[in-house]
Amino acid sequence: MYEIDKTDVKIVNLLLEDGRISASEIARQIGDISERAVRYRIDRMVEEGVIRISAIVSPKAFGLDTYADVWMEVESDKITEVANKMAEYENVTYVACSIGESDVSIQVVARDTGEIYRFVTEVVRKVPGVRKTTTSIVPVVLKDVYQWRVPEKVADGALNK
Repeated sequence: MYEIDKTDVKIVNLLLEDGRISASEIARQIGDISERAVRYRIDRMVEEGVIRISAIVSPKAFGLDTYADVWMEVESDKITEVANKMAEYENVTYVACSIGESDVSIQVVARDTGEIYRFVTEVVRKVPGVRKTTTSIVPVVLKDVYQWRVPEKVADGALNK
């Protein structure tokens, strides 16, 4: 496991604010660290799989401003197969397997609720192994995964203390 410290947390959070920020600007904002050290730390975190630097696309910019969460009850021997099938669809932004009332959950983006309805009834429900679906339209997203910041407590090993 990667040993993250407070400086790494600050670097990651600055990169989350602006993925194109330069190492020299990060060093300037943090203080007490060189540009070279910042570059080394970023490279190390990328190599270790702690971070990945990439562009984040906004579905809303393409007219896909209706979101829905869909939970599926799936035959037990088809869970992985159904989850992999869901991951193939371009309008599915998130796929996860879970334990509990639902076996697979997805997030769907579309132009409107009618498009969501058609996708769930004509595509999702017809995938072999899907027994039942529950769909919720998501009108407001207050915080998304790309807005999450690494808590400094992580560097102290005290996140859950």
